[in-house]
Amino acid sequence: MTREEDIQLKTIETATPKMSEEDRDLGFGSKVATESRLRFLNRDGTFNVRRTGIRQLSTLNLYHFLLTMSWAQFLGLVLVLYFLSNIIFGLLYSSLGAEYLVDTSSKPTANIFLRGFFFSVQTFATIGYGTIHPVGTLPNLLVTIESYYSMIATALVTGLVFARFSRPTAKIIFSDTAVIAPYKNGSGFMFRIVNNRKNQLIELKAQVLFTRFVEKDGVSIRNHRILLQYDSDRAGDGFGFRQIFASDGEDHF
Repeated sequence: MTREEDIQLKTIETATPKMSEEDRDLGFGSKVATESRLRFLNRDGTFNVRRTGIRQLSTLNLYHFLLTMSWAQFLGLVLVLYFLSNIIFGLLYSSLGAEYLVDTSSKPTANIFLRGFFFSVQTFATIGYGTIHPVGTLPNLLVTIESYYSMIATALVTGLVFARFSRPTAKIIFSDTAVIAPYKNGSGFMFRIVNNRKNQLIELKAQVLFTRFVEKDGVSIRNHRILLQYDSDRAGDGFGFRQIFASDGEDHF
């Protein structure tokens, strides 16, 4: 290196202020590794992450939300939307007046709101008894709007029900107790898993990640180590219980 190049290099190093490791860290590295003592994963397998500084609606995925909610919640939501839709259209029909919504049955419904509600149910579900029918341009226009709405709503609910049924889900049971015992030249972390369904598991893959705090240069940091990567293409591994061993020959837990 020539003298001029050495002077230029020193000038650049002087002009560029050196940043400490604390300033370089953006909150995703050493701060999380050394300062946070919270679990990265909850006991049910979900990530222990809290998002701040963003709007709640921007993180909402309506399709994913409707797919992952329980069947009881999904059917309850559909039921609420069904009744709410018919109540709204029933109010619109009843607001037009009894002369625009005629009931020709032997025992006509005296309450105009109930007449509008039941007519909305018949229109929404395309039942069409015929005893209650609209009279005039405005109520028939309202029937046209509801028919279009019911067609879209029925198609969306049908698609969601099919997607929920066709979505493959695994149901793996883990043993209630895991043990650490001598295994080969070190220690082994042992537990059992089993497929709770009657189907077969093909191309099984499992990974055991061991996370703990270790001392490094006088600082306590998180240490991540993959203890086991299990990959099998044997169909027989999908039956019954399977014992997994995660051996670590260097550190004895």
